Amino acid sequence: MRIYAYLRASTKEQDALRAKETLSEFAKSLKMKISAWFIENESCAKLQRPELFRLLDTAEPGDAILIEQIDRITRLPEEDWSKLKSIILDNRIKIISMDLPTSHAFATIDDEFQRWVLSAVNAMMLDILAATARKDYTDRRPRQADGVLKAKDQGKYKGRPENVDLHKRFRVYSM
Repeated sequence: MRIYAYLRASTKEQDALRAKETLSEFAKSLKMKISAWFIENESCAKLQRPELFRLLDTAEPGDAILIEQIDRITRLPEEDWSKLKSIILDNRIKIISMDLPTSHAFATIDDEFQRWVLSAVNAMMLDILAATARKDYTDRRPRQADGVLKAKDQGKYKGRPENVDLHKRFRVYSM
């Protein structure tokens, strides 16, 4: 079994490498060797993520994706999560997540029966955690909008700062 670590952050301004050391230490604690790192800055509320699909194309049956939390791989709507999960399960790729203790056993278990039972339990837990991640994502939007409105009313919210360099480049290209 090869282990592929997947690190993701939603925007270019966020640090996708933030959890690299944590995942490395976690892998060592389970006596796993990470074969490759797949790193991207894409929202996991959308299905199309180039590095994730490069990882899925690279992985072979029996390999595993190592992630920090389930929300690193999905905050997808139910239909898109079903598509992604099907790709993962149809290719017999395991997900080992630091926040899903039952998945840690995939690193050491050799018994077919135990693997089968754990796969069933983890599939159910993945669905629950995927639904939770999606709910958090959708619930956060209105709270964020309310916070912005309140900050605007109080004169504390100024919006995104002007990107002077970008505006200069636009002027150069449009002339």
